[in-house]
Amino acid sequence: MARVVVDVMLKPEILDPQGQAILGALGRLGHSDVASVRQGKHFEIEVAGVLDEAALDRVREVARSLLSNPVIEDFEVRAAAH
Repeated sequence: MARVVVDVMLKPEILDPQGQAILGALGRLGHSDVASVRQGKHFEIEVAGVLDEAALDRVREVARSLLSNPVIEDFEVRAAAH
């Protein structure tokens, strides 16, 4: 089996209130050197068989249709390092 990683992040122009809350908490904890935080989702998907471009395309379709909201989120699909 091959593992594929899908990372989903809000588009840069979309306000990230959870990231801002984390940034505020970091400042209160003394981590004033952190300038920005963006929060996202991380998925690891195991694919049966060979991880070829067709398999990656199928995972991209899953990411597009189920794991992300393409109006406000971008996603990245990549083979996981072993």
